[in-house]
Amino acid sequence: MFMRRNFLSAAAGLALACIVTPVLAQSWPERPVTIIVPFAAGGNTDGFARMAAQHLGEAFGKTFIVENKPGAGGAIAADYVAKSTPDGYTLFLAALPVMAVVPAIQKVRYDSLKDFAPISNIGTNPFALVVNKDLPIKSQKEFVDYVRAHKGEMSYGSAGVGSLNHLSMALFLKQAGIEMVHVPYKGNAPALADVVAGHVQAMFSNLSDALPQTKGGTVRMLAVSSEQRSDLAKEVPTVAESGYPKYKVLTWNGLMAPAGTPKPIIDKVAAEIAKAVKEPKFREQLINYGADPLGDTPAEYRAMLEKDIPIWAEAVDVAGAKQQ
Repeated sequence: MFMRRNFLSAAAGLALACIVTPVLAQSWPERPVTIIVPFAAGGNTDGFARMAAQHLGEAFGKTFIVENKPGAGGAIAADYVAKSTPDGYTLFLAALPVMAVVPAIQKVRYDSLKDFAPISNIGTNPFALVVNKDLPIKSQKEFVDYVRAHKGEMSYGSAGVGSLNHLSMALFLKQAGIEMVHVPYKGNAPALADVVAGHVQAMFSNLSDALPQTKGGTVRMLAVSSEQRSDLAKEVPTVAESGYPKYKVLTWNGLMAPAGTPKPIIDKVAAEIAKAVKEPKFREQLINYGADPLGDTPAEYRAMLEKDIPIWAEAVDVAGAKQQ
């Protein structure tokens, strides 16, 4: 009798939860929602968050607050979100480095796949392989041949050890079977400035930084790292179509929530982001950040993350960037 009562009680509780969750999700949001950003204000990720907050606030009629929690390469913010109540009132503007690179480099207190519910990937940013304008190189093939012919003489810049453009080049060099000397800088801009000056010969630069330099004739853009050509530089081939079909490197910024957040809430937010990336003003803002608008589904976003984690783990290993 006691076991039967417990079973009926558990069944009733489950049935109640199945009723309550959709009701709560239907009324969500009833108060302000906070979007946590893993970096300081002013960068691309922060910009994506403020764009999303404005659109979602207008769509749902509630305030969406952007809160910056920088530190530890984004791990502090990620850990905070992972441990937050999964009620839809704490969201995360996730960036690829936080989810796929930082956990490969150092120990973190969150699991990128288990602790988060992907909502929608807002936009992706490819990198551009650029070289100093004075080099006799006009294609990716010529670049590979030139580096191979000048073994030990060629160097490339990056935004620092373990940065995405460092890892992007490390992966490319491995696939191409060539070697270059890595020169780390404190950011993409100073590294690119030294490519312009000829102090280093090449780098995988943020596309948004590389475009004005390319148009100004100070560097030559050979390829982009994405699977498809970027809308921002349609005349530039991809690394993949230029001879390395397995090469695909993208960074991205998207919305996530703590694992366990009700699916109806996830789906509601995802649907609004999908609408946003089709709006001309929103798209233009993304393009100004050097991003290709995406707005995919939760399932597609998770699938992308699952593919990216081993790619960047390999890159960290190839580059020797893992902390001991």
